[in-house]
Amino acid sequence: MDGHEIESYSFGKMVVDGETYTDDLILYPDAIQSRWYRKEGHELSIDDLPEVVKRRPQVLVVGTGSSAQLHIFETTKKKLLEYGIEVVAAPTDRAVNYYNRLKSKKHTIGAFHLTC
Repeated sequence: MDGHEIESYSFGKMVVDGETYTDDLILYPDAIQSRWYRKEGHELSIDDLPEVVKRRPQVLVVGTGSSAQLHIFETTKKKLLEYGIEVVAAPTDRAVNYYNRLKSKKHTIGAFHLTC
């Protein structure tokens, strides 16, 4: 179970496997979805995660931004749990650490808001 290595994160910028990203992104074990946008901007709904639901990871790590401005609807958390997906949400700097630790232990996907 391994995934991508997040080498660094700072406001608006993440370096993954030597590549620099400046838009929100989702890290799948075998792919990176850059320019990840949510229908409601700073609100995360289940409709924003179709590929995550399809892939059914054990854990979804959500980076909620440097100031934790990305809000996860309770209905989203409940639906993910119904699919057997544990949600770990934290400000993005902490979420990066969770993702890098968990990815080698469990099937993990990371969804990261890079700014606010």
